[in-house]
Amino acid sequence: MITIVGAGMGGLTLASVLHRHGIATVVFDADPAATARHQGGMLDIHHDTGQAALQAAGLQDEFAALTLPNGDAMRILDKTGTLRMSDDGNGARPEIERGALRKLLLSSLPADMVRWNARVTDIKRVNGGFHLSFADGTTTTTDALIGADGAWSVVRPLVSPVSPVYLGLSMVELRFLEADRRHPRAAALVGQGSMFALAPGRGLIGHREPNSELCIYAAIKVAADWSRQPVSRAMLQDLFRDWHPDFHALLANSDGELRPRAIYALPVGHRWPRTPGVTLLGDAAHLMSPFAGEGANLAMIDAADLARAIIDHPGDIGRAFDIYEPVMVARAAKAAAVSAANLELAFDDNAPQSMLDLFASYGLGAAAEGRSSQ
Repeated sequence: MITIVGAGMGGLTLASVLHRHGIATVVFDADPAATARHQGGMLDIHHDTGQAALQAAGLQDEFAALTLPNGDAMRILDKTGTLRMSDDGNGARPEIERGALRKLLLSSLPADMVRWNARVTDIKRVNGGFHLSFADGTTTTTDALIGADGAWSVVRPLVSPVSPVYLGLSMVELRFLEADRRHPRAAALVGQGSMFALAPGRGLIGHREPNSELCIYAAIKVAADWSRQPVSRAMLQDLFRDWHPDFHALLANSDGELRPRAIYALPVGHRWPRTPGVTLLGDAAHLMSPFAGEGANLAMIDAADLARAIIDHPGDIGRAFDIYEPVMVARAAKAAAVSAANLELAFDDNAPQSMLDLFASYGLGAAAEGRSSQ
């Protein structure tokens, strides 16, 4: 039995591909249930990573039916509200709501394969395997352990002493319900897909979600302890005080509570010595900022590659891990370097021009000058 810790995109993709090939797994997750919390915003799923993994799981057709039309459209604005670039997208990186993708992956698994409310509190090596203790007092043992448990992985310390470090950027999540009817100014700013409103050290980054919902992040270059304090709308208004009134209306009128999120990452190229019986995938292995759109995609292709290695080497999990890890590390290092560079470009002294130049180098977007609502 293969034990997976973490029922995120990576852990569920791994379980799904292995289940499709008749290989038994069990997945432990700390959430009380699959629907216990909102899973986050939109994901753009890339052809050579996330979509390839869904193909390996036999879920590509179902995925296509769940994507958001025109979700890959993009707008870049400056703090005056001037539209600087617009791109209608081409469908190559279709967008899907994170919760919908998780539900799709879960639908491919037997109901009892994921054990909810199973927060791992301790892992010890015993007799060549691993003894896992859970918050409810139960325990289990396994010979093959895979950490798919995200940024603050409890499995990672078995292979690496490295922990994520703060990147100097914090975000505050704002949500808008029934945006086209109740928040038309915010809906106009975001458009049909994503919006980047950027200035040196500041940004408002948003995306349209299904059912006329918007998720917008106020991004601020601040010290690490900033996001640990209660964050008020008045604080955000002050931080964006010289921005266009449309943005101030956005900061003042979101629905629900404000959710601060500090951005952390593991070092670019994070790796570890081959450790018998255990490996990592996704954020547990290579946490990076969201500024390359690679996190979920890498977790899913990690999972598909690891599953293939296990399938191709039945009864020899060590050989499977030997094959999987170098490929995963090299791919993640490239993506992490791009992510780190893009974060700096997004908020540098020339923002938003640096990002405009980057997208132009990819042949994306048409230059535009006009008010945000045009």
